[in-house]
Amino acid sequence: MTGVETRSVTRDSLFLLADLRIEQASEVHRVRVRNLSDGGMMAEGSLRVQRGHRVEVELRNIGVVPGSVAWVQDNRFGIAFDQEIESQDARRPLKTHDLAAATILKPMWTHRAPPPPEPGKLRKI
Repeated sequence: MTGVETRSVTRDSLFLLADLRIEQASEVHRVRVRNLSDGGMMAEGSLRVQRGHRVEVELRNIGVVPGSVAWVQDNRFGIAFDQEIESQDARRPLKTHDLAAATILKPMWTHRAPPPPEPGKLRKI
């Protein structure tokens, strides 16, 4: 690769998580967004996609954006959006109406030790 930038659209490098669904599939995959522009994005994830796959990406403050996979290399891939977006919106903090939904905590199913027993309730064996 040369050091000359040949792309006409500026990109923002960032680290953001997004949900991605491959068209015709019900499973949603969490991917890392490595860079984002108004016309597309580079994502990284363990899912297997192929060039030409139709996808929908849910981006923070933007919503669901349809597009297609433009290239794939190892666990990274590029997505060309069907319509341009305002990519700067994804960098902004969550909108106020989204804050209430963001503060809802999902239950953690990790093991927690029970509280210690009260000494007066212990039985002698």
